[in-house]
This record gives sequence, structure tokens and C-alpha cells, in this order.
Amino acid sequence: MAVPWGLLISTAGGVAATIVGVIAGGIVGRRSQNRQWLQESRTAAYEKFLQAFGTVEMELRHAFLDKRRPAVVWEPFNAALQSMCLVASREAVTAAEQLCDIIEEFTILFHGRQPTDLEELRPIHSGLHEAHLKFVNAARRSLDTSQEHLARTLGGPSPWHGVESFYARGDGPPVGSE
Repeated sequence: MAVPWGLLISTAGGVAATIVGVIAGGIVGRRSQNRQWLQESRTAAYEKFLQAFGTVEMELRHAFLDKRRPAVVWEPFNAALQSMCLVASREAVTAAEQLCDIIEEFTILFHGRQPTDLEELRPIHSGLHEAHLKFVNAARRSLDTSQEHLARTLGGPSPWHGVESFYARGDGPPVGSE
């Protein structure tokens, strides 16, 4: 009996194509799952960091405006930073580092005294505002490159005119005085 080579070749080709399809599908599926996991993890880490940053920034600002020592709880902020280091893009980590540097400048402002000069707060507040916006834009881009660049954010450090108006109401010393 003659071997039907055509049938044998087509059957072997079908088996090979099926095996290659299963392997390729597994690779593509795994990559898709990894991307989905990274996307969800980044979103959660960025969200946690922004919430922790907001808590620290608000406490420092309120302590400054209320003329008292800050009572910052650093553990959630540091935990959020550590979580973010696992999944954040390089650009988002760099932007978060800038925020941390400015938060440190803000805390140093309180060392050994209670600051009351609004002009001491202005560069720190401006830096926080800019660094916050930079972080939000870096985080948005790392989650989806089609995200538009924001010119301003919701939340985070308030506009400087809000801080000045607090002092102008008589709730704080005049701008530039101690």
C-alpha cells in the first residue's frame, strides 16, 4: 500500500499549526495578563501615593497656617512610596522623588521654630504645586500614553491665592511679617 504523502503532510502541518497556535496564544495571553496586572497595580500604587501625599501636605500646610507643630503620620506615606517603587514608571518615580524633596523642605521649615513668614512658604508651596502636577502627568502617561497632558490638577496643593486670602482675612500675620 502506498503512503498518501499529501494527506500525511497536511495532517502534520495541521498538528504543527495547532501546537504553534496554542503556544503563541499562551504567550500572548500571559503578556496581556501581565500588562493588565501592571496597569491595575500602578493605578492602585499611584492612588495610594496621592492620598498619602495629600494627607501629609494638608497637615504641614494646616500646621503652618495654624502656627503649630505638624503632627505628620509618616508610615502611610512611606508605605505608599515603597509600594509605588515596585510598579511605577521611571518618570513617575522621578516625579515622586521631587515631591518628596519638597515635602522634606517643608518639614525642615519647622525645625527648631514655628515659621510664620508667608514668604517662606511661597517657594515651597509653588514647588509642591508644580511637582504634584508633574507627578500626576507622569502617572497618567504611564497608565495610558494617549492621556492628555494636564495644565492643572484637582486636589493637591491649593492655588497660592487661597493661602494668601487666608492671611488677608486676618487669620494669619500680614504677608512678609513674622
